[in-house]
Amino acid sequence: MKRIGIIFGGRSGEHEVSLLSAASVIEAIDRHKFEVVMIGITKSGQWKLYEGDSSAIPCGAWECAAEDISVAQLPSLADFMFPVLHGPYGEDGTIQGLFEMLDLPYAGCGVLSSALCMDKVSAKKIFEEAGLPTSRYKLVYSEDLDTRMDEIIAEIEAELPYAMFVKPSNMGSSVGISKVRNGEELREALLLAAQYDRRIIIEEGIHCREVETGVIGNHRPEVAAVGEICAKLDFYDYTAKYTEDAGTEITVPARLPKLTYEKIRSLAKEAYRACDCSGFARIDFFVDKNTGEVYINEINTIPGFTKYSMFPVMWNEMGVGFTELIERIVEFGYERYYAKNNRQTVR
Repeated sequence: MKRIGIIFGGRSGEHEVSLLSAASVIEAIDRHKFEVVMIGITKSGQWKLYEGDSSAIPCGAWECAAEDISVAQLPSLADFMFPVLHGPYGEDGTIQGLFEMLDLPYAGCGVLSSALCMDKVSAKKIFEEAGLPTSRYKLVYSEDLDTRMDEIIAEIEAELPYAMFVKPSNMGSSVGISKVRNGEELREALLLAAQYDRRIIIEEGIHCREVETGVIGNHRPEVAAVGEICAKLDFYDYTAKYTEDAGTEITVPARLPKLTYEKIRSLAKEAYRACDCSGFARIDFFVDKNTGEVYINEINTIPGFTKYSMFPVMWNEMGVGFTELIERIVEFGYERYYAKNNRQTVR
């Protein structure tokens, strides 16, 4: 029986979201096929082996009952790694590089695609190079805010109209994101985003519908149903994503014109391949309410697996249940691992 190491927690600002996702994944895994090894990472970066009840993971109580381990022990603990880590140090290629060095097969995207997709600016540059539609944006560095804040605000206002969205370039789950409508809000938003990343992206606000789809596979990716998010809050922020009473409405499949629906699924596959993704990812889009134009927003290489998350729901609409979805993701991880390790060396 294969031992699947579920890696959760982590040092990022999305630590708590990871705990929720991991508990859902652990609950869904078929224990007749896989032995689950629960490996948590504390906010300070300590690795721990947890052998208790998975219900203690979301609230953080697992830490008190877990045993300290070292990274060197990972190959002896599990045959396959399934990182359920959102944000920096989990979704950005760092832990994927660790698995590569330890020669461990793992779920999801590799080092390059993880790093590219985690950084919103880098991903947009890839989209542009591939000829894929994306909204206008500007990159700002946090180090420049202390000395050039007024000048930076003037440059942004000259290039982009209000309203705008200000985001840390390397963060997910809407952490550190602000919608701004004037110069003072822009100033505050830049300072907030700078708390999470030195690279800050300012994006053109689009009067839009927010939709997304899931992709799984390696060289021949498959695309899920398209879902739509209707947040009652001002935008789909952290509260809307992970709070049960936030009033967020999720519609799967999204009620879109057939051509628009299929265009989104087609663009998702193109974006997935352009960024060299593998295993699985969720791809987010905007559909302009005025023009109907479709824009790629971003790729999430480790999307949420909580009960509020779209990724499992969109695949369920295609007839792929949560348990089967996890099994297929594991299969794709092994497929990539064996393909890489059985290539002939070119001399």
